Order: sequence, then structure tokens, then C-alpha cells
Amino acid sequence: MRLRHIEVFHAIYVTGSITNAANFLHVSQPSVSKVLAHAELQLGFTLFQRNKGRLTPTVEAQMLFGEVDKVYKQIRSVRNSVENLKKGRTGSINVGLTPALGFDLLPQAVAQYKDEHPDVNINLQTMHNDQVLQALLEHRIDFALMFSPPPLPGINQKFVCESQLVMMYPNECFPEQPKKITLNQLENQEVIGIWDSGPLGDLIWSRLAEDNVPINTNIKVKTYFLAARLVAQNIGICIIDEYTARGNDKDNVNIATIDPPLNFKLKALCLDDQKLSQVATGLLDTIKSVAEKNRIKT
Repeated sequence: MRLRHIEVFHAIYVTGSITNAANFLHVSQPSVSKVLAHAELQLGFTLFQRNKGRLTPTVEAQMLFGEVDKVYKQIRSVRNSVENLKKGRTGSINVGLTPALGFDLLPQAVAQYKDEHPDVNINLQTMHNDQVLQALLEHRIDFALMFSPPPLPGINQKFVCESQLVMMYPNECFPEQPKKITLNQLENQEVIGIWDSGPLGDLIWSRLAEDNVPINTNIKVKTYFLAARLVAQNIGICIIDEYTARGNDKDNVNIATIDPPLNFKLKALCLDDQKLSQVATGLLDTIKSVAEKNRIKT
């Protein structure tokens, strides 16, 4: 039996007539009659006895219906899956992200997205810039979210939002608790060094060198999270991305923007030759919206 034979046979068996089956399938009655006749011709036996406009299943049809019903349900399942994929209601998304985004931005974006797409599976993997290319090439992730990534061969970079580095300081360092601080104000303060932490570390170091700001650094780290936790212990001041700063805010700590600003771009990286799925594009759009909404304004 062909798939169309199965659909028509199932509809007639369940509804009891050609007319009802045609209405159920949204086709004409002659079309249903023609498909039924062709199915019976191919099978070599009658499926229904005609009796005053009603169709009664034959013994053979009754024996066949159990198997046909299983196939019919599978067909419906496939069609529902296709429809859900078309509308972005189901699927899987694998995202690589810089660890800083796990504190604040991604949890908010995922929560908002899942409210509207509860059946979509989302897998989040924290990684650093040097791991992204391999993860994309091995198709372990659909896209990655990174701060100011360097150009990579075969990788397309999509702009997500403009962001900035901020200064995180213990309240006792600046009792007046300013909301803007210049780099020159770091002089004579203990600064936690994060110079070897990738593109953002390079950005900080370049500005300090350009402005010829003398700083006192007795502690150096490679992760922004650790720098923020040290600030909370009143050990010193650090310059970190705004996402880590918001995710590690404490009562004894304040966050200030830098004057003039140290801006950077959050970008989504994906393979040049692979188009993102509808669900992945939808999540990325949600991330953009949440990122823009929650930016610390300068």
C-alpha cells in the first residue's frame, strides 16, 4: 500500500463513509473513491462492503487496520515534527560560550526563550576562544558566543551587541562610590592583573600603556570570575567585562564604568557554509534582545 492508500483507508475505516473521509482529508469525494479503488486493485481484495451509503470493513480490512494504524500514527508524527520545525517549536541547539556569559546573560536569555519554546533542547558548553574553531568544525556546537574574537578561517562572525569593560572595586577604595572612574585613578591602588586573558586583557593593557598609567599589580589571574571574587575580599580593584561584574556583585563592592569607555563587541561565530536552524536563529535573536536590554549604560 502506498502512503496515500493508507491515509484514505484509515480515514474511511474511522469515519465510516466516503463523504466523511473526504471532509476529514479536505479532498473531494471522487478523489477518495478513486484512491480506494486503486488500493483494492493493488491489494487484490475488497476493503469495504458498500451498504446504503455506508462502508463496512471486510474481515481482511479489520485484520489489516492494526498495522495500518501504526503506520498512520507514524506519518502524523512525522508531519507534526515537520510543522514544528517549520515554526521553530522543536529541535536542538548546541551553543559554545565564554564563561562570563554564564553568570547573567545566557540564563536570562534561555529562560525567556524556553517560555516560548518549551520543546526545544538547549545544550550550553563553556569554552575559550582557542577551542571554538575545532568545536564548530566537529559540529559539536551550532554557534559560539565570544568577546572580540580574532578572525578565523571559514568562520562567519555575527554581531550580537556592543559591550564594555567596567571597574569593580571594594567600597573602601573609593568611599564616595563613583559610577565613573578614569584609569588614572588606579594609580596608588592595588590592581588585580588580568593581562593574559585573551582579547579583553589585550584591550586593557593597550589602554594602560597608551595612557601611560602606572599601576601596582601584585596579583595576576587569567579568569575574570577569580578577579571578581578577589575584589569581594577587599584585595584590590579589577577591570572586567560587565557580565561577570553583574554576576558577582556584592554589598561591599561597587561597579563603575570607565571614562573614556573601553568597549568591545560580543559576537556569534558559526560556520560560513552552514546556515543556522530556525530554532538556533530564534535563540540568538533572544540573546541579542536580552543583551541590549541589560547593557550598563555609559
